[in-house]
This record gives sequence, structure tokens and C-alpha cells, in this order.
Amino acid sequence: MADAASRLTTLAEELLGGPLPVRLRAWDGSEAGPEGGPVLIVRDRRALRRMIWKPGELGLARAWVAGEIDVEGDLYALLDQLSGLLWERGEETRSLLDSARDPKLRAAARELLLLAGPLPPPRPPAEEMRGRSGSRHSRRRDKQAISHHYDVGNDFYELVLGPSMVYSCAYWTENGTLEDAQRDKLDLIARKLNLKEGDRLLDVGCGWGSMAIHAAREYGARVVGITLSREQAAYARKRIADEGLTDLIEIRVQDYRDVPDGPYDAISSIGMAEHVGTVKYREYADTLYDLLKPGGRLLNHQISRRPEPDEEAYEIDVFIDAYVFPDGELAPMGRTLTTLEDAGFEVRDVEAIREHYALTLRRWVANLEADWDRAVRLTSPGRARIWRLYMAASAVSFERNRIGVNQFLAVKTPVSGVSRTALRPRVWQE
Repeated sequence: MADAASRLTTLAEELLGGPLPVRLRAWDGSEAGPEGGPVLIVRDRRALRRMIWKPGELGLARAWVAGEIDVEGDLYALLDQLSGLLWERGEETRSLLDSARDPKLRAAARELLLLAGPLPPPRPPAEEMRGRSGSRHSRRRDKQAISHHYDVGNDFYELVLGPSMVYSCAYWTENGTLEDAQRDKLDLIARKLNLKEGDRLLDVGCGWGSMAIHAAREYGARVVGITLSREQAAYARKRIADEGLTDLIEIRVQDYRDVPDGPYDAISSIGMAEHVGTVKYREYADTLYDLLKPGGRLLNHQISRRPEPDEEAYEIDVFIDAYVFPDGELAPMGRTLTTLEDAGFEVRDVEAIREHYALTLRRWVANLEADWDRAVRLTSPGRARIWRLYMAASAVSFERNRIGVNQFLAVKTPVSGVSRTALRPRVWQE
């Protein structure tokens, strides 16, 4: 089939209503589009069948995971160029299998069907989350979602995250390493919580134990870390034993709703609230409030999204939901703050560190790309491709202010009004 790239480019511009901003290379070796930038490669016509049946992000995601589309050159630049046309349109893109009133669109749809080859589409990649049971954010379903994301092998996470094994936004200085930045983030949280020797800290969503270890080793805190991932818990317990900190740290496989042994002096929730869901967020805030002593502090470190003009129309990102964080939800920063206040907290400080997450993600992508063959062996080609796309696209989203990340310091201020917070807890740079 001659010059498939030119035909695809023309069709894409008809269907998208504007010029395709990247060069395209098709399965027959033909190329079309602007030169000098990244190239979108359509390796197999099956990618078109996926996008016909699932227009928008999910069809593209399936083709990417299956290796049917790829990128040559700067992945970040291509994602930034395409995001407005493709990734941000989501399921609003009109199905080509529906009848279109516009004759030009009908003709383009017919041409695309001819290019795509025999229907129906291929099966979804094996890495796609299927077979969920229970209502969203029930204990059972949350455990399934956490297992899908985290129980893919600790060796794989070591490769991506590096020695710190911290899976959240680092806190950067100009010339620091990833490990320096993650240590500085953990220490920033410990200082915001005003941890002291003997304090009881609950680390909700403790991951591989990094915050628990830092709080116990550097501050003498007594820590309970909870996670729903058995692989994380096993890894964290071994690290703690190797550090000689088993007398100060306990790791549990436990839901936050089932913690029985409050009150605590402090609670850290680092990259955990995104899993909770908006319908459960007030319950989450109430639970943490009840687990704190009067005067106790919560540090909630959480990704946020920009507010929608119509918040009722907000939908979970379909690629993230199917392949990365099943049932994960982002809320605007203001909603999080209001919910914490409604639960009884006094919010004393909010620090926005959006740019820091873009830097962190780019380092994780670099780690993955530097040891790509091993990453594939540890998981699967599809899983490695998922992580590369998810982290690179997230970095672009943070850089472009489509999403952010914030640290909320909240206090369970007693009726006396004494918060034990410094008059000037932060000194701004000049």
C-alpha cells in the first residue's frame, strides 16, 4: 500500500480539524509531515483498528502498550505537541463507527476503515486492568487496585526509583541528585510534622518504608506504616531489619479505615490520597483526624488537578485508570483544603511544588530508559512501555500546569486554640 503516511496525515487533519503538528511514519516506510522534530511511528495497521473502536486516549494507549505505535526522537516534545489534539480530547472524540453528518468526515472515516484492514480490533493488551469487583473504593476493590499498580516486582521499582525507593515528588535544589532530593523531601516532611524522639507517627501508604526509616533513624520516632501491597510490606520489613530499626517501626498490610490504635502524634500521607477517591475523601479526612492526638499534625502530600468549569463532568483519565492507577482520582487543591477543614483540621500551610515533580519524573524516565532491557525482563514489554508513557506524559502535565502537587500541613488544634506552630514557619526566598 503506497504512501500510507500521507493518507494517514490527510485523514488525521480532516478528523481533528487542524494540521498534524508532528511527522508521521507508517508501516510501509513512508513519511509525511513537518521535518526536524520527533516522529510518530505507526508500526502496524492494528493500531488504527484500536483507534476506530476506541477513539481518543484509550485506543491510543492500547496501541502504545502493544508496541503498534512508537516515537522516534524527543518523547516529551511529541507528547506536548499532541496533547491538545489527542490526549486531552479523551472520549469526546467522535466514534468513526457512528454516522457522521458531515460528508467529509464520512468519507474520511471510510478511508480510515480501508487503511485499518479487517475488523474487529485486536484484544486489549494483557496489562490492562480488568475484572474489578466491588463498588469503587470499597476495601476489596482498593486492594485490587493497589495490587495492580504496586505488586509488579520490587526489582522493577528499584530500577525506576533508584536507591531511595521513594515513589513521590522529590524536593530539589539546583545541583542535587535524585537521592539527595528524596532525602530532602522526607526531611522536610519530618520537620513540618515537628517530629521528636518518642513521637508516634502513622505513615499512611508507607510504600517501601522510606519515610518510616527516615523518621525513626533521624528523629527517633516510633512509626507504624500501613500499605495494601504485600510486596511493599515485605520489602520494607527487610530494609527496616537491615537498618536495625525493628524496635521502632512496625509495617502492616492494613487499610487506613482499620487502624485501631490511635491516637498518634503525627500522620504522614505521601502520595496516598490520590487512591482514596472523592466520594471517600471526607471519610479519609475524618479517619485521620480521629487518629490524631489534640495538637497532632497531618502532612498530606497530594497531586491536584486544575478545576473544571463543570466539576460534575470530571472523568478519570482513561489511560491512567486502565493501565496505571485503577480508580485513582485527582481533586482540585481547593477541594482538598475545604475537606480537611470540614473534618476539623486547621490548615496551617500549603506548599505548591509542581515543578519539583516534573524534575522527579524526568529522572525516573531516564532511569528506565538507561536500563530498558532489564526493565522489560523484570516485567513485560507492555508494562515498561506503560511506565515510560505515563511518567513522560505526567512530566509534561506538571510542566504545563495541567496538574500540580501540594503539601498541606494541618493541625488538630484543640479548643484552647494553641496550635504549637511557629509564628513564621517558613522564610520566603528574596
